[in-house]
Amino acid sequence: MPVLSPFSSSGHFFKGNIHAHTNRSDGALPPAETVRHYKAAGYDFVAITDHYNESFGCPVTDTRAFRDESFTTILGAELHVPRSEGKLPWHLVGVGLPLDFPPPCNEEDGPALAKRAREAGAFVGMAHPSWYQLSLAEGESVAPYAHAVEIYNHGCQIIHDKGDGAYMLDGLSDRGCRLLTYACDDAHFRQPDFGHGWVEVKAGERSPEALLAALKAGHYYSSQGPELFSVVIENDGVTVECSPAESVIAVGYGKLYSVCFDAGITRCTLSMDGVRQSPWLRIVVTDQKGRRAWTNPHWLAG
Repeated sequence: MPVLSPFSSSGHFFKGNIHAHTNRSDGALPPAETVRHYKAAGYDFVAITDHYNESFGCPVTDTRAFRDESFTTILGAELHVPRSEGKLPWHLVGVGLPLDFPPPCNEEDGPALAKRAREAGAFVGMAHPSWYQLSLAEGESVAPYAHAVEIYNHGCQIIHDKGDGAYMLDGLSDRGCRLLTYACDDAHFRQPDFGHGWVEVKAGERSPEALLAALKAGHYYSSQGPELFSVVIENDGVTVECSPAESVIAVGYGKLYSVCFDAGITRCTLSMDGVRQSPWLRIVVTDQKGRRAWTNPHWLAG
């Protein structure tokens, strides 16, 4: 049984946020000031994902001027088209879009837009699905073209209590969709929404190209604070090494799980008995402040 990625891959961890907004759409701060906040907080990179639709003038926000030797940016946008259920449009994050990416149009639906963004080279994420009640059926229609589901969106959590995307990630995993997951802050800087959700990407260098390739390959984990050092899956158990935690959970198919509770856990081995019948599992670590870290789903069965 393997050591999970990214802990088995070479390179260094780079902290980044891949969903944030500026005053080029509905954020409060200009791009330069938004980038400054992430850089000052110790991030290695950010993807500005301003809303890309006619009401905001469409163009992908160009952040290339803010790159230097210690910090970089990845171009991106939050994409919208009318959705098939309800009244709100689809919300997709495209990280790594080209500057000349053609705007979405009303003739497209979510799957068509996700497919076009992926073919343009983007890492495609299902943004805050619980915020607008995206159905599992709709999620499944997008899954062939998406890379990941947003497991946590801090802005949606503090404003609407709808920041958790686990229902979508696990529901699609149960249906056989092999997707990654990521956390973000979706900062608009109009509320205290900055920070509190990011990715730790393992890559050989801090370049947009290397980081984007690592995201697509799943060489990262997500966090609100806890650090993950190793996850090793063996026949009898899953051994997790992390910063001090109060619980470590292996989440599996349906109601299947295995869990360890203790004060100050830094290493534990979860029994495989609770998840042995699951085709997949993912690890969730929670610290004493209630902050979580998440691995991507790992598939145990072919």
